[in-house]
Amino acid sequence: MEVEAELSRIIINENSDQQIVVLKERNGQRSFPIVIGIVEIFAIDRRLKGITPPRPMTHDLLDSVIKNLGAKIEKIVINDLKNHTFYATIYLKLNGQEIQVDSRPSDAIALTAASDVPIYVAEKVFEETSF
Repeated sequence: MEVEAELSRIIINENSDQQIVVLKERNGQRSFPIVIGIVEIFAIDRRLKGITPPRPMTHDLLDSVIKNLGAKIEKIVINDLKNHTFYATIYLKLNGQEIQVDSRPSDAIALTAASDVPIYVAEKVFEETSF
């Protein structure tokens, strides 16, 4: 089972390689942090603020490739946690066909930040991580 979630907070520490995003259950109280890299946190922050760089960054490039191929991002799902590592899947729709793409959660969130693409979290992930 999957639970709809939202990006609740981003915590940027420029003195560290480890940054934090917090996902919160959309219609509930549970939340959990995911430690991500500095490149991904800046991509998320930039996209949330609507800042467009003069040349496409990696997540902008991927978004452009998806759109130019005629596909649409349907949702992202944080679907597993193994050995302190989160796993995610990006669900695309192309010509009526669903395509699942394995992803790091940070990349999936950066790709869909500031969009209306829903984020889902597997119930088992919430059970293992929520505070």
